[in-house]
Amino acid sequence: MKILLNVLLLVVGFVALIKGADWFVDGSAGLAKNFRVPGLIIGLTIVALGTSAPELAVSTSAAIAGSNEIALSNVVGSNIFNLLVVLGSCAVIRGVPVEETAIVKRDFPISIIGTLFVLFACCGSVIFSGQMFKMSMADQAGTVYRWVGITLLIVFIGYILYLIHDARKNPTEEDEIEKKPVGMCFVLILIGIGLIVAGGELVVDNAKEIARALGMTETLIGLTVVALGTSLPELATSIVAARKGEVGLAVGNAIGSNIFNLMLILGVSSTIHPVAVNIASVYDMFVLIAISIMTMVFAMSGKKIKRWEGAVMLLAYIAETVFAIMRG
Repeated sequence: MKILLNVLLLVVGFVALIKGADWFVDGSAGLAKNFRVPGLIIGLTIVALGTSAPELAVSTSAAIAGSNEIALSNVVGSNIFNLLVVLGSCAVIRGVPVEETAIVKRDFPISIIGTLFVLFACCGSVIFSGQMFKMSMADQAGTVYRWVGITLLIVFIGYILYLIHDARKNPTEEDEIEKKPVGMCFVLILIGIGLIVAGGELVVDNAKEIARALGMTETLIGLTVVALGTSLPELATSIVAARKGEVGLAVGNAIGSNIFNLMLILGVSSTIHPVAVNIASVYDMFVLIAISIMTMVFAMSGKKIKRWEGAVMLLAYIAETVFAIMRG
């Protein structure tokens, strides 16, 4: 009976996260509209932050609670999900055109280089010495220290400032966000944040209990169940965009969210409390880098992620999930 209650509370937490993120995005975007902030800035900053808010809530709560494996595996798992499932699903539906060269030339490389930095800054000695091949999946390979988290946050702030500067330099007239009263925007933002924080705590606490009851590691449940649940806002947003024919937005949404997850969320989590990195997470980061490069190649070929490439991405996610479950 206890595990059924944990599952129910986990579902309630996911619903709170998703609805909270939805209201947070609506309120923030509406507020920005009222203050005449360019639509591009809203999409690159506020909306990206809103869809990444569930991961931020879960990972921050995990860091405060000392559940370090969930804090890291949630970020890595969410980024893998965003690339393979979010983009893959949109590509299968309609094909994803990649019109913005900046996404390929700037955002993809930043995401890949950021992951490489975390991987080698924290686990370089174990990787280069070859010791990782002699260790079990649960063995600690390194730590995301506070200086790494602070570095990620500094780079993230610089990245956001550059995006704002670039958006103002190249303004766009497109703005389809419906205006809302300023008071309503503040209410939506406050309620959204409250739901996100409460939902994050529910997800972390009950995911840990389910993991223990089923004999699963926190890394595995963070990489699969928690990562999938907190990535639902990105998936819903991108699928809606694909159905409306605005599939090009899906690439920016997924890659932007990945950068937010890596630099802001992992940066905040490790600054609050150093994050332990086990061998399983090291392998997962290598997988994430390989997937990022594969997706970038797909995007560069013909400036479009084709339907068959989307199918390959979905199959790759299934294979990665099966691998994660089998290794325990």
